[in-house]
Amino acid sequence: MLQRFNYVITILFFVCYSYQFLYIPIAMFAKKAREKKAAPAKTNVIAVLIAARNEEAVIGQLIDSVKAQDYPQELIDVFVVADNCTDGTARIAREKGAFVCERFDKIHVGKGYALNFLLRSISESVFYRHDAYLVLDADNVLAPDFITRMNETFSEGYDAVTCYRNSKNFSDNWISAGYGLWFLRESQYLNRARMEIGSSCAVSGTGFMFSDELLQRCGGWEYYLLTEDIEFTIDSVVKGARFGYAEKAVLYDEQPVSLRQSFRQRLRWARGYMQVFFRYCEKLFSGIFAGSFSCYDMTMNIAPAAVLTGASIAVNGFAAVSAIIAGRGALAVAMSFLECLAGIYGSLFVIGLITTLSEWNKIYCPAAKKILYCFTFPLFMLTYVPICFCALFVDPGWKPIEHRRSFRVPGQTA
Repeated sequence: MLQRFNYVITILFFVCYSYQFLYIPIAMFAKKAREKKAAPAKTNVIAVLIAARNEEAVIGQLIDSVKAQDYPQELIDVFVVADNCTDGTARIAREKGAFVCERFDKIHVGKGYALNFLLRSISESVFYRHDAYLVLDADNVLAPDFITRMNETFSEGYDAVTCYRNSKNFSDNWISAGYGLWFLRESQYLNRARMEIGSSCAVSGTGFMFSDELLQRCGGWEYYLLTEDIEFTIDSVVKGARFGYAEKAVLYDEQPVSLRQSFRQRLRWARGYMQVFFRYCEKLFSGIFAGSFSCYDMTMNIAPAAVLTGASIAVNGFAAVSAIIAGRGALAVAMSFLECLAGIYGSLFVIGLITTLSEWNKIYCPAAKKILYCFTFPLFMLTYVPICFCALFVDPGWKPIEHRRSFRVPGQTA
């Protein structure tokens, strides 16, 4: 029975995710049509949106990196919403030249509410003149040509564009490296492949730009679930929006290093994925049956993997414990359980290894640690099993992640 169950889980994984394994050779070997000579990019007026809560340690460096962009500065406006701040975030942002709105609302807490407040404030002010909005987190630092590269892809006709997400602190420990590898894999082996086949990409928390036209089409920024970025992606895709990926637009952000902080953050993400799935599942399935591969891709992105993995480990673990208590068949059940874990570990190891090797020169970390973190990456991903289980019963709410890390973009002299 246990073997049959494991076979069923394996088949379901194959049905759901075999296409993502095809993404790997597509991303690695396909000739990118968009690299052919294209028309000059339009010079769009861009509003940079930063939702910050007690980010005085890092927000100054982000604004400095925006001010150092090679994109025409007269076409960039920086807006900060200091959301329930009790430190010097608002003061520092003003000193750095940003337009600052302060928001104090302990009832409606979360980045979605903060962004909505900021966008409404902009639309009702004399500053409203923008073709596109670029969402950044306060701990981000941008490569000098980041906005230029984002604008190039945006000018190809996409409703929204996401970027290449790198890490400030990949080398700190196995937790920060786990995040870093996942985001690199998401950039190069999900979004890059999606661009190759003409499917819609997905945004991920920060470093994405969307048009004012899309904002109006969506009825404003009404995304308040725990993963407002995923909600925005799904709502836009089911409405037929096209999201692009700007591979040469490089952003660096800071990842958690403590397991407690990481658990809390990813618990919010897991709970948010569930919220998004239950709110939009009907529209997603309608899109799938109407022939939308993007809707299928987005559904797989938010739903089955953690559930299938958790079910497999839970059933195998329960069977192993039961066999030990009963005093018979324990060895066979234990072997089946270990085979299950080994299969999951091996698949994740291959994903981490491929990502590490292909992005080797872009990962700022000693070589020995890069290799080590290929082995710890599966362990990091397996911690999602208890996280997803807890997410079924616990609403973690929105709590800020502390950021302290300063960072200089590699190759930049000043």
